[in-house]
Amino acid sequence: MRITPILPVLAMFFPAWSPMARAGDWPLWGGSPSRNMVSLERNLPTQFALRSDASTGTECLPPRGLKWSAQLGWQSYGNPVVSGGRILLGTNNDRPRDGAYREDRGVLLCLRESDGEFLWQLAVPKIRSTALFNGDRRHIGLCSSPAVEGDRIYVVTNRAEVLCLDADGLRDGNDGPFRAEAEYYAQPLCHEVAYGAEGPRVSFVPGQPGSLRPTDADIIWRFDMISGVHSWPQDAANGSPLIHGDLVYVTTSNAICDYRKKRTALYPDAPSLIALDKRTGRLVAADRERIAGRSWHGQWSSPSLAVVGGVPLVFYGGGDGWCYAFDARPVHEDGSNVGVLRTVWRFDCNPPELRFRDAREVRYNRPGDGPSEIIATPVFYRNRLYVSVGQDPEHGGGKGCLSCIDTTQRGDVSATARIWQYTGIDRSLSTVAIHDGRLYAADRSGRLHCLNADTGKVLWVHNTSSPIWGSPLVADGKVYLGTERGFLWILADSSRKAVLDQVRAGSAIYSTPVAANGALYVMARNCLFAVAEPGAGP
Repeated sequence: MRITPILPVLAMFFPAWSPMARAGDWPLWGGSPSRNMVSLERNLPTQFALRSDASTGTECLPPRGLKWSAQLGWQSYGNPVVSGGRILLGTNNDRPRDGAYREDRGVLLCLRESDGEFLWQLAVPKIRSTALFNGDRRHIGLCSSPAVEGDRIYVVTNRAEVLCLDADGLRDGNDGPFRAEAEYYAQPLCHEVAYGAEGPRVSFVPGQPGSLRPTDADIIWRFDMISGVHSWPQDAANGSPLIHGDLVYVTTSNAICDYRKKRTALYPDAPSLIALDKRTGRLVAADRERIAGRSWHGQWSSPSLAVVGGVPLVFYGGGDGWCYAFDARPVHEDGSNVGVLRTVWRFDCNPPELRFRDAREVRYNRPGDGPSEIIATPVFYRNRLYVSVGQDPEHGGGKGCLSCIDTTQRGDVSATARIWQYTGIDRSLSTVAIHDGRLYAADRSGRLHCLNADTGKVLWVHNTSSPIWGSPLVADGKVYLGTERGFLWILADSSRKAVLDQVRAGSAIYSTPVAANGALYVMARNCLFAVAEPGAGP
């Protein structure tokens, strides 16, 4: 049974089921559980300036259309969300907001939507890097994009924890059951991860707890994925939470370990996707695919969700280059308290030409043309799933592949569910945006590809001449896309290529633009810009 006729009905009663983000808030990565980077916002600016422009040599032109800007840390990768009059985003602590927290930390920043005023922050101490553990790299900050539901915020920290936060912070008091914020925020005297036969162990000796402030985050509950499910992150724990019913789904970031030039998964049986009770943080279910044992480097994709044939499916891009669909409803086996997220289907997103050459399996190469993992988030659109393969941007360029998958099948569907594959794309970190039958996909080498979503036919390709980390956003007849060289490209949402503007942000843009409540938000490496037509706002 196809899902298309059901979606409008579900969207009427359950807005989270909308196949694209509605006009208004943008409460989670992608705007909706389908993760399609499309917004229904209107009257967004086409031409504006974010920085003062002295390129004429005779005068300095002021910013145009800029509503406000806010300083961030010096590295910002956690894409912003907008909900309830607040903006939440992940950055680092290289420019501290609070003098009590001056050392390197991962930061979730909460700003007021109307003017960018600082409201509160979650300042997470770092885990000490060792010869074995490299899962919380220095100065990388907090990389997760949070998910907001009502007055609760769900986020994955740089310490591979899942936290539930009060949207008002501590300004309205310390809500429980977690009340150890003072100890949590204290800079640890020792906080490192050790390898053990019974699982990883986090040694934690807190420093002297200080006084809590109204500008500190209020933690409702905490789930540690390192000790809780034996997660061993590579480089960074990230992934953006997904809320469905009473459960919140997150990737554990469990991956391989680079130790003495050996690349191996220390905990190959540990899950890659888990479901927690959103009210208590209790572990409810986990997958049993053993993806980490087949992974090449890290696991950084985020889950997406849709109902197919009456079954809610969670889609996940693995570090082994396969895309998985799990039944979102946990099943309890053998009397266990922790249920199983059963695998409905799996699809190999690396075509044979990337995996094999001269009848031999191609090794995982950093700069090269071998197979890649999945970093992008799978996007659901009209009973199909779209996802590309790629690698850590530090690995350099290489051949990629964008797959269109039939979501209605079961089992290993690599040979039967492939509707089309596009190999004209390079390795990609980006999540696609699909609107009115047109698909927009960016690759690491700096190209934006516009394809027919039904057939995979190329409509046009635009070269930005700069590496791309983020994803395209489609809104108000425009395609917005940031680049590492610090430019925001604005193109027409059309079957014919038309460049509308190229805006300088002043520093690299590693994130994805967000449209909410009449404004466009552009997060550069060290600054967040809010752009709007005069009079627009929440």
